[in-house]
Amino acid sequence: MKYFEVKKARIEIIPMIDIMFFLLIFFIMITLHMIPSSGITSSLAKSSTATPLNQPKVVLSVDEQGNIGVDGKTVSSSELTAMLQQKGANTIVTIAGARETSLQHLMDVMDACRSAGVTQIGLAARKQ
Repeated sequence: MKYFEVKKARIEIIPMIDIMFFLLIFFIMITLHMIPSSGITSSLAKSSTATPLNQPKVVLSVDEQGNIGVDGKTVSSSELTAMLQQKGANTIVTIAGARETSLQHLMDVMDACRSAGVTQIGLAARKQ
């Protein structure tokens, strides 16, 4: 009789592969959103001779009033010097000054970096 035949069990592999690809894509997308983006919203000055710099360890932002920003926090010159001294003399610093920032504000930040022993300082600029 046909009703009493024992059928051999099969594991369908195609739906399992679909689920695994879905999970892989899901975890990749979640991981990409978990990586913090490090960027500064600033209106950078333009330069026709701008060249790429080494990957900075510290990115400083300087606004029109001379406020210094590090990792989204505003710090004073003395706090900046203390922070850079803790990181060491081999720290690479990039200063992203707003277009309207005065040269004196940039020089104050550079002086604070030099006081900490930092010798590799770059200025961020937008290529024209």
